[in-house]
Amino acid sequence: MEAIVYEEFGGPEVLRHETGVERPEPGPGEVRVKVAAVGVNPVDWKRRYGWVEEFYPTTFPAVPGLEFAGTVDALGEGVTDLAVGDEVLGWTKTGAYAEYALAGTVAPKPAGLSWEAAAALPVAGETARRVLDLLRVREGETLFLHGAAGVVGSVAVQLAVAAGITVVGSASESNHAYLRELGAIPVAYGDGLADRVRAAAPEGVDAVFDAAGHGVLPVAIGLLGGGDAVKERIVTIAATDAAEHGIVFSGVTGEPDAVRRGLAAQARLAVEGALTVRLAETLPLKEAARAQEASESGHVRGKIVLIP
Repeated sequence: MEAIVYEEFGGPEVLRHETGVERPEPGPGEVRVKVAAVGVNPVDWKRRYGWVEEFYPTTFPAVPGLEFAGTVDALGEGVTDLAVGDEVLGWTKTGAYAEYALAGTVAPKPAGLSWEAAAALPVAGETARRVLDLLRVREGETLFLHGAAGVVGSVAVQLAVAAGITVVGSASESNHAYLRELGAIPVAYGDGLADRVRAAAPEGVDAVFDAAGHGVLPVAIGLLGGGDAVKERIVTIAATDAAEHGIVFSGVTGEPDAVRRGLAAQARLAVEGALTVRLAETLPLKEAARAQEASESGHVRGKIVLIP
């Protein structure tokens, strides 16, 4: 089968496009999926560099990619809740940058949801929901979301606003109109960020979701009043120095059944138009290195999707 493979940590140059990779066979409780679309995420190139081994240990040769949308192609022993031909979206156990993959946690793909939109949803949707739950943010509270215009951030904005939470979101000025469309109050990155957040939320913020990193954790602690007591209401998915500040770094998915239910609910919202993931570019699988380079640049507006 066609797949992207790497056998050592490094830059985009370690990624190889191969056409003779052995197709995986499903074991007990597993299903094989013919991949229709693959979502590209920052964690893909962070894994390629070897930066997140604590959360995602690598066995070489490795196939990148966590999320996909596709059609169930073969069933392992004991699988009774899926059938060959079912269209699904979710996570893979063997790497999504491939023509075929073994599925981990999956949910049904609604008929009206495109393959590209479906593949863009699992990581962003699960991460956004997981962090909002960890923060225990609730109706009537105010959330500061750093990196609100990114794929995870924009989904979190929509989920929070729908739950009656006021969201102040940081982003480059070119994305402020987009954040307003989603229901957030935009503020600019850079020096003076804390002052701009306080001006946007004069009664203060109750929780902070860091989806961008870049040294924002001291600012987050200050916005909540300082001291150790406030740190339980700050969660980052991007700051590698989280432990130094006593902040929770959330990088691992939750309990499979809950994740599956959440993904199915978000897929329904997406097909109804109540939840959107902005798509930046669709590329053929063989251009995976280019896709990861673009993701790493930090200048992509939306999700890059690969098509095997």
